[in-house]
Amino acid sequence: MLAKRIIPCLDVRNGKVVKGVNFEGVRDVGDPVECAEEYNKQGADEIVFYDITASFEGRGVFLDVVRETAKKVFVPLTVGGGIKTVDDIRETLRAGADKVSVNSQAVKNPQLIHDSADIFGSQCICVGIDAKKIADHKWTVYINGGRVDMGLDLIDWVHQIEKLGAGEICLNSIDADGTKEGFDIEMLKAVCDNCNIPVIASGGAGKINDFAEVFEKTGATAALAASLFHFKELTVQEVKSYCRERNIIVR
Repeated sequence: MLAKRIIPCLDVRNGKVVKGVNFEGVRDVGDPVECAEEYNKQGADEIVFYDITASFEGRGVFLDVVRETAKKVFVPLTVGGGIKTVDDIRETLRAGADKVSVNSQAVKNPQLIHDSADIFGSQCICVGIDAKKIADHKWTVYINGGRVDMGLDLIDWVHQIEKLGAGEICLNSIDADGTKEGFDIEMLKAVCDNCNIPVIASGGAGKINDFAEVFEKTGATAALAASLFHFKELTVQEVKSYCRERNIIVR
């Protein structure tokens, strides 16, 4: 069994780490490079940066922040937001990212997944998904930071992503995002049961038990959180120690 990963997520807007609830009510948290350095010290397995308004504003990713972070942080760095082309991916990896996360543009242009995986390797390509429940056992995919419903069935999209060669999925529940009421177990289980690539659970972590629950009840290989870590309610090491007590193998 693969060891589970604990991943802090830094949502960045206008050069600052921010956090909201259900993608609304966003407030500043701090400097992205300083936050990343702290999580590196805490033993994070990876760090994810999302430029949360890049796609909506039609601009590219914030490479200056990526370069500065890559100099100071020595765990894998995943970067997403505003990535539209193979060249964008190349520049982001050159800036120091280990992986890129494509979300909105992957939905608009699925060929980007295939082409980038072919050039850079599947291990470099994570497809981010923002999804919302519309009926029992049915979810739809959104883009542009949860603003636009694409009318795309989540499970159909997951199958397509895997066939196109992505190495990983980061699945975020819009319903759970920022609520701190727990991960969306039903949705995560449905996706994990329908694909053979690693799935990162995102959205809703509110207490230490939520991490153990997502690993015990779904096939998620990693759990991502923001608010809990940003506001110092938990450290990465505390989460890992708790998971070990529950006989969950973590890195």
